[in-house]
Amino acid sequence: MTSSNTNDPREFRYLVKVGHISANPVRVRVEADERERAGLADLWRVEAVNKLSADLQIARWKKDGVRITGRVSGELVQACVVTLEPVISHIDQEIDQIFVPEGSKLARIVLDGAGEMVLDPEGPDLPEQFTGDTIDAGALVAEFAALDIDPYPKKEGVAFSGHIESKAEEEKKPSPFAVLKDWKKD
Repeated sequence: MTSSNTNDPREFRYLVKVGHISANPVRVRVEADERERAGLADLWRVEAVNKLSADLQIARWKKDGVRITGRVSGELVQACVVTLEPVISHIDQEIDQIFVPEGSKLARIVLDGAGEMVLDPEGPDLPEQFTGDTIDAGALVAEFAALDIDPYPKKEGVAFSGHIESKAEEEKKPSPFAVLKDWKKD
C-alpha cells in the first residue's frame, strides 16, 4: 500500500497495490491533510472540511477481488439554507465495497430470461471494477463521505418563513398571448 497525491488539489488519494494484499485483512487509518480538505470543500461546495478520516480494513475477496470495509467520519462547515450562517455537520458513514479486476466474471450483471437486469434492492451492491493493479481507497472514502452530506443544512431552531407563493400572484401575470388580442387578420 502506498500513499500518493496528484496535482489535482481536490483529490484525496490513498493508493492500494492489489498485489500486496494478502488473505489476512490489513487495518489502515487514512486522514485528509489540510490541502486535501480544502480541495474536498471546493469539490463538495461547502465552506470547509474540518476533519475527514476513515478506519479501513482491506482484504482479499475471492480469487482476484479486494474488499474494503470500515467507517468514514468527518466534520464540515456548511452555510445554513435559511440564514447563511455557518453550520457544523458531521459525517458518519459505513463503507463496504468490493473491487474486482476489469473484465472479471464476478462483476457480471445477472439477467433474467427476458434480458432484464436482476437487482436485489436489499442485496449487496455490484462489485466495482478496477484497472491495473491499484485501487484508490482515498477516492472511495471521499465518495462515501459525500453521500452523508446534508444537502439542506439548517441552524438549530431556525425555520424558513417569509416568502409564500400564492395563486393570486400567478394570476396577475399577463398571458403570453395577450399581445395577440388586438391582432386582426385582414
